[in-house]
Amino acid sequence: MFTGIVEELGTVLRMPPASRAGAMTIGAHEVLQGTRIGDSIAVNGVCLTVTRMEGDQFSVDVMPETLRASGLGQVHAGDCVNLERAMQADGRFGGHIVSGHIDGTGRVKEIKREQNAHIISIEAPSRILGLIVQKGSIAIDGVSLTVVDVTSSLFTVSIIPHTAQQTVLMRRKPGDVVNLENDIIGKYVQKLLGENDVGSSGGLTVDYLVSNGF
Repeated sequence: MFTGIVEELGTVLRMPPASRAGAMTIGAHEVLQGTRIGDSIAVNGVCLTVTRMEGDQFSVDVMPETLRASGLGQVHAGDCVNLERAMQADGRFGGHIVSGHIDGTGRVKEIKREQNAHIISIEAPSRILGLIVQKGSIAIDGVSLTVVDVTSSLFTVSIIPHTAQQTVLMRRKPGDVVNLENDIIGKYVQKLLGENDVGSSGGLTVDYLVSNGF
């Protein structure tokens, strides 16, 4: 479990050949403190298991499903990536609940300056947009952000200077792929409603809630 608060920018040292599964090696410092083999680290929002540590670098295995579901297949040696260790039980939720299980990818449509911030517009599939709400939370490349607006084809977020400096988001340009993870609460609500056909008869009712133990 993560919070979407990036701890460090790591540098990719080695990647498997294009579109191939294999070991990915990343140079880092902060996230290696207290980390052991088998621990989880979110790399651009993707939860990966540490399989090797040596000096100021660690390795993780990237499997075919990871490449299909995320944008890690487009990462190259020399690229910077967002890194976050799994949250400790006594830690703070500075962002929101992030599982590290990417729901899909989007593409940067536009980045524009607005006084001290930058507004990023991201195009995404309808299945992802359907779970995004204005002023709700979304993780973009593992960064917990608040949604400014959402339409039928895209959504926007606002990036403060600190986030711009501490993450890879302002290194993105129009057309770049980003990893997206919807708010986990919204996903469970959608699953519950879909499985029980709630909504087809007008949405939640008192009878429905009582019958399900609420």
